[in-house]
Amino acid sequence: MWALRAAVRPRAWLSRVVRGPPARRADPPRPRCPARALSAFGPGGPGDLQGRGGGGRGPHADGPRGRAGEEEEEPEDAAAAAEEEELLRREPLLPAGTQRVCLVHPEVKWGPGKPQRTRAEWQVAEAAALVHTLDNWSVVETMVVPTKTPDRKLIFGKGTLEHLTEKIRGLSEITAVFLNVERMSTPTKKELEAAWRVRVFDRFTVVLHIFRCNARTREARLQVALAELPVWRSNLKNDIARLDGRGGGSRYIMGSGESFMQVQQRLLKEKEMKIRKALDRLRRKRQLLGRQRRRREFPVISVVGYTNCGKTTLIKALTGDAAVQPRDQLFATLDVTAHAGSLPSRMTVIYMDTIGFLSQLPHSLIESFSATLEDVAHSDLIVHVRDVSHPETELQKASVLSALRGLRLPGPLLDSMLEVHNKADLLPGYSPGEPRALAVSALLGLGLEELKAELEDAILRVTGRRVLTLRVRLAGPQLSWLHKEATVQQVDVVPEAGVADVKVIISNAAYGKFRKLFPE
Repeated sequence: MWALRAAVRPRAWLSRVVRGPPARRADPPRPRCPARALSAFGPGGPGDLQGRGGGGRGPHADGPRGRAGEEEEEPEDAAAAAEEEELLRREPLLPAGTQRVCLVHPEVKWGPGKPQRTRAEWQVAEAAALVHTLDNWSVVETMVVPTKTPDRKLIFGKGTLEHLTEKIRGLSEITAVFLNVERMSTPTKKELEAAWRVRVFDRFTVVLHIFRCNARTREARLQVALAELPVWRSNLKNDIARLDGRGGGSRYIMGSGESFMQVQQRLLKEKEMKIRKALDRLRRKRQLLGRQRRRREFPVISVVGYTNCGKTTLIKALTGDAAVQPRDQLFATLDVTAHAGSLPSRMTVIYMDTIGFLSQLPHSLIESFSATLEDVAHSDLIVHVRDVSHPETELQKASVLSALRGLRLPGPLLDSMLEVHNKADLLPGYSPGEPRALAVSALLGLGLEELKAELEDAILRVTGRRVLTLRVRLAGPQLSWLHKEATVQQVDVVPEAGVADVKVIISNAAYGKFRKLFPE
């Protein structure tokens, strides 16, 4: 009877899945940034750049930061705004309130499934950091459980599972289990929850919930909603299977020719199409802003790296932007953000702070955020920040490089990538062994001048900029034009001749314009 009532209201089931109170957020304060540089990202100038930082944990730690991909522009019309709000309404993935978690890590000690270049204790530490990123969540018990069969339905062998079940049932204080596997199937989740008598979550669900909490722009929130669709499809199949067991899942809806499951699948498909359409609209907006930036010819440096490697701290150190507030937290940066800074020659560049990468990050999450990471493909230089103090630094490097290759970035962009070994102060006497790598401490400011000099050399090389000395008339507009369109390093006035020798850093395109406007 429930299925028949739901069939009369075909959105009834879906509304239970995707609707909920919308997450209203106050507009953050706007930072003060170099107007000419950051105006390239929006028609309203630097005021169009806003963002979040903050020092606390969880979704409400907001502060100013510049967004490169999608400023908080108004939707095209009220209908589009209402539609997007509807798409962003869904139930939480994880329970609210205080949660005391038992962390269970399946350890594969041999065979093809054994992880390379890592240890169980390092994997457990990263999993615990994921849990602690969530407000009011804590790990109260950790279990490393050997398994020979990580691909089996219940992951562990029969005897091991029985022993593990007995231990978990004996932990009266826990409220949930975090099983440190990439993804559980719905049947696996249901059977383990029935056996252990608490909620069970995998890495996919926890990371996705962190993404949802940290998403600020509409684009990031829509990308999270897109990544969540496999969860709802899986839940739909499980619910329909339960209805079939009661004899209610296969009924047709009042002569429409569609079963209840077909209706719900169609509604989910329509939701996916609407999300992709909204993302495409925002992507076109970002491409327009990118073209405006390229017309102004500001070099863009994309800063990438493993999550919590210190990307935001490094950008704050390079730019001196007090609005940038790093957080010691996984996935604190989810929206791509823009920050203007100056190199030793006083040339203005734009630093792009990007989402951090993670090992065993589900493919659907990477795919959903590929639109945001398109900004990396349009940058002039990539800086790969590594936490060299981390025991898994080599594995983290491999994860980041694998993700970057998956973005199909241009070969020359990858070849020119600069590697920055951050947190070198934690390793006394450390010296990079790789070519094109520099050791720094973003927190203490060590090695930053050398890094800026290397960045300047790389930008001049990859963008085709030149250092020229041009003679201009003091009475004419040439000097003013150069100040606007190039980086003026030095002006030597020759008063008796009424001219000045101006040393500039100028692009080939700008130099061509200069010669066309002011022929010798």
